[in-house]
Amino acid sequence: MRRHWPAALAAIMLALTVITPASAVNPIITSIYTADPAALVVGNTLYLYTGHDEAPPGGTDFVMRDWMVLSSTDATNWTNNGPRLSLANFPWAQANAWAGEVEPRNGHYYWYVPVDGRGPGWMNIGVAVGDSPLGPFHDAIGGPLISDSTPNSSPLNIDPTVFVDDDGQAYLYWGSFWGVRAARLNPDMISLNGPVVTPQGVTNFWEAPWMFKRNGIYYLAYAANDSGCVSSSSFACIRYATASNPMGPWTHRGVVLDQVSSTTNHPAIIEFNGQWYMVYHTADAPGGGNFRRSVAVDKLFFNADGTMQKVVQTRGGTGGNLALSATPSTSFVSSWENLAAVNDGFTPTSSADRAHPVYGNWPQQGTQWVEYRWANPVTLTRSAVYWFDDNQGIDLPASCQLQFWNGSAYVAVPGQSTCGVAPNTFNTITFPALTTTRLRLNITSRSGFSTGVLEWQALV
Repeated sequence: MRRHWPAALAAIMLALTVITPASAVNPIITSIYTADPAALVVGNTLYLYTGHDEAPPGGTDFVMRDWMVLSSTDATNWTNNGPRLSLANFPWAQANAWAGEVEPRNGHYYWYVPVDGRGPGWMNIGVAVGDSPLGPFHDAIGGPLISDSTPNSSPLNIDPTVFVDDDGQAYLYWGSFWGVRAARLNPDMISLNGPVVTPQGVTNFWEAPWMFKRNGIYYLAYAANDSGCVSSSSFACIRYATASNPMGPWTHRGVVLDQVSSTTNHPAIIEFNGQWYMVYHTADAPGGGNFRRSVAVDKLFFNADGTMQKVVQTRGGTGGNLALSATPSTSFVSSWENLAAVNDGFTPTSSADRAHPVYGNWPQQGTQWVEYRWANPVTLTRSAVYWFDDNQGIDLPASCQLQFWNGSAYVAVPGQSTCGVAPNTFNTITFPALTTTRLRLNITSRSGFSTGVLEWQALV
């Protein structure tokens, strides 16, 4: 039997949470694993309401029991305010503290969260309420706002996002398994005002909607897993659509965030201190993975016509992995392997990790190469490669070297550090800043073996 804290004890524990400074780079916090961010600006503070991944190393399922709050006054330096809501706050919930969002109204803060209830069906959307951005929060209804018994509910009732328009009307959006749903909320923010509808024109929706308004245009961003933006349906990108009405119909506009290093992808888009930001999660923290994710924040820019520019993902405070936007090619790839694996953003657990597509050039020996090409020049300072070793015909290489296209020929990247061949880790090569449209990795095999790559990063 799962034990729950009494409400009073839970409130005391939340109040005693130690507040600690967090990292100022991506991921923005690495002392814990955070996921599924939602963003809210109150005064001069940006709050991020996140899930809390607690899966063990190598875990193969989500372990999520509470929700965290991170805050910043400059979108650079972050404070971990600890858990501010948990499953224990909902007596009718039993598991899965998944992606939620906080919306202010009437002097209160309403936290919409999906949980697995104790009744029939699977996921439900509940609401907690508090009098400040940090709570304390308590169950506002005593049961779910949305459940499988709600007429026209989604195939999976998760990922709620709430938007309040200029006229005061509030809207709730949610869904998964390709089933986006929307409904108006009453002024009390805890009951529906009318039927649940299926928004039209939301192309390739998978899950994780996020709603906002800018310059009179309504934007709906969401996770999609179609072949037009991801290397496999196990991953997701962030697409978006616009409308002149909060209930649509919607017009698809494109991809604003490419797939990340975790299989899931979850957006929050917010303006803070005059700058727009994309908040999302990755598997980039030390020891991270698909069930040990970490929140990241990057700047987002709009074109003059209101469309959004694709976000450049940054990592470690020194720049993004530009391999994600490159076109790969190679001297040879085995017919049963996949060249696209080298830049799909996957973070392997070991050199023998075959839980994902890999690149290999068996039965070739000697020197083979993989290469990235960009439509426009990029500036790089590092490269990192994670080698594939199947303990059969593919082994760690004997040596490797980086080359770039100087306009007429491939030449060695000047000043490059040693190209490492260690197993079970990213081998980083550093060099003075280099601007090019092509980067090549030459790989020389050990005698009697071929070589392979799980992931190859090209870093700013």
